[in-house]
Amino acid sequence: EGELTIASTGKDENGRMKTEEYHVEGPVMIFLTTTAIDIDEELLNRCMVLTVDESREQTEAIHRLQREAETFDGLKRKVSRQRLLAVHRNAQRLLQPLAVVNPYAPRLTFLADRTRTRRDHLKYLTLIRTIALLHQYQRPVKERDGLRYIEATLADIEAANRIAHEVLGRSLDELPPQTRRLLTLLKTMVGERCREKGLDRDQCLFTRRQVREWSGWSNTQVKVHLDRLEDLEWILPRRGMRGSAFEYELLFDGDPEAGRPVLPGLIEAEGLKTHAYDGQFAGSESKFAGQTEKNTPPKRGQNGGVAEPADAAHPARQAASRPTEPETPGNAQGAEKKPVENRNVAITAN
Repeated sequence: EGELTIASTGKDENGRMKTEEYHVEGPVMIFLTTTAIDIDEELLNRCMVLTVDESREQTEAIHRLQREAETFDGLKRKVSRQRLLAVHRNAQRLLQPLAVVNPYAPRLTFLADRTRTRRDHLKYLTLIRTIALLHQYQRPVKERDGLRYIEATLADIEAANRIAHEVLGRSLDELPPQTRRLLTLLKTMVGERCREKGLDRDQCLFTRRQVREWSGWSNTQVKVHLDRLEDLEWILPRRGMRGSAFEYELLFDGDPEAGRPVLPGLIEAEGLKTHAYDGQFAGSESKFAGQTEKNTPPKRGQNGGVAEPADAAHPARQAASRPTEPETPGNAQGAEKKPVENRNVAITAN
């Protein structure tokens, strides 16, 4: 781990072929490009897969930029591009190798219904750590037990979730982006033909030639992606035996765009926000809502008895607080009621 070994064959000084090994130590990153649709599973769960937009709109945008590059504005843009690249490279050199601590890590969630997500989970955590490291100059550097570090924030997790849905979600999608693009074109083509000819969808059959003319794709592209849709039973071959042309029926009746890359199981950043600390309910001097000094309950004394209220010495209050003798047949007729001695005793705890 942390080392890359490459074996290369070359000629020595005598002209003989020999094999030499080259070792590179440190963080290793590998960029691979391929036109293959199917990617090896051993490589798929170890890398982040980025795909090229093959739509007609993207091709038109590329052509427009290529034409603008031949103008004077294009020449100025080419010069400024080198200046911008130098700024970005210098900004990367300013990054310090600080450790990143994620205080929200114990509360994060991830999909766990398949074993391949064990590596995808590490990619997700690394993505959060990378975003936090790029913003190290906007974060305070903390030090504890001799270790210097910065902390990831909710904004880092929110940004990582947006990227994870688009990048990591593709590794869990059963359709490659190009195949899903063809499925969208097929649904549009079948829908328009049904409206023009007044046919039901199960009666509207199409051939590979019609798909090539509608999409503008090559014969190899159409054949490969139609075979994948047939394996997934989203299209059904109806005829095509004994040299006749293949005709297909579209079985898919959903929204292809609804199946965009999504990584389920991620907790949103809003769900990680903790409740704000309310100082009104903290400490021994706290007061609840609506409570004033007049209706404050009496405080208990140090020895366990009930402390006397502040206005207990008032004569009217003392008279009102004295219990009276209950009425009996002997004193019910105008007899003067005598106050009964207050026998309440405060119990103290030794």
